[in-house]
Amino acid sequence: MKILVTGGAGFIGSAVVRAAVSKGHSVVNVDALTYAACLENVASVAQDPNYAFEHVDIRDRAALDRVFAEHVPDAVKHLAADSHVDRSIDAHGDFIATTVTGTYNMLEAARGFWHAQGRPEGFRFHHISTDEVFGTLGDEGLFTEDTPYAPNSPYSASKAASDHLVRAWGETFALPVVLSNCSNNYGPYHFPEKLVPVVILKAIFDEPIPVYGQGINVRDWLYVEDHAEALLTVLQKGQIGRSYNIGGNNEARNIDLVHMICDLLDRKRPKPVPYREQITFVPDRPGHDLRYAIDASRIENELGWTPSVTLEQGLEKTIDWYLSNESWWRPLLDRSGVGVRLGKTG
Repeated sequence: MKILVTGGAGFIGSAVVRAAVSKGHSVVNVDALTYAACLENVASVAQDPNYAFEHVDIRDRAALDRVFAEHVPDAVKHLAADSHVDRSIDAHGDFIATTVTGTYNMLEAARGFWHAQGRPEGFRFHHISTDEVFGTLGDEGLFTEDTPYAPNSPYSASKAASDHLVRAWGETFALPVVLSNCSNNYGPYHFPEKLVPVVILKAIFDEPIPVYGQGINVRDWLYVEDHAEALLTVLQKGQIGRSYNIGGNNEARNIDLVHMICDLLDRKRPKPVPYREQITFVPDRPGHDLRYAIDASRIENELGWTPSVTLEQGLEKTIDWYLSNESWWRPLLDRSGVGVRLGKTG
């Protein structure tokens, strides 16, 4: 297939681009190259004849129409979005403009293209979202595809709005859409403002490792390359109009995750004082959801996908990657807001 990927220079998007090209698909990477994007993420495929890059903002409808007309994709994977919850507390307008209005532009550009091509049966618009749209869980239970939406942050609210737009365009205009909602991703090329890379880099810089509250918030952790495989599976096998939850089957409290990273670093880069001694509890962020947990049985039963990497395996691979790729992350530390506590007040 020829797949148009939005946000393909970002964390998850670049993993999708690399995986798709490795499987012989053609990819058109559409990315505005905002602060968290990095073309180094796709450098391994940049010279492949099946790869093309378009420096385009999804808020620019005319540019999107041109990209569709020139590249004639068979499918769309829509990942472009502002994604950091802390940033959404401080700069919520950016999240509405990109994630909500940008998704509307993508849907209309895709619909216009699809009609111009004679509504080809095989065309798909795959919208990639998050489990955060479902809100928060107590100590028990799992998010299913039928869990009511209850977003609690500007980020999750913007993603929820975009999910609803995609469903509406599927129902009202018969655009062939498929949706997926994932749990927390981690792995190589993760922008250094998110929890896992923050812990790794703070640890090796011998700085305090910040943990919100008491670290009791629970997340299900999904290795990004597993997620990329799942997304390609959903695109190729998913039923039109259906949504699929994608999880890693790796629930962990934040404090336990931080302990795992510290203990792995003790083995890989030992120093006189254990890395756990650097852990510092800091005031929690407003509206911090207590627990997310994914029921991924639908994608397993219907499409045959399951995660291949355990949390400890994935963290070890991730740490190894960061220790070996300082040339990638070092320049990113100078970008706006990186290393500065954001979203402190609601």
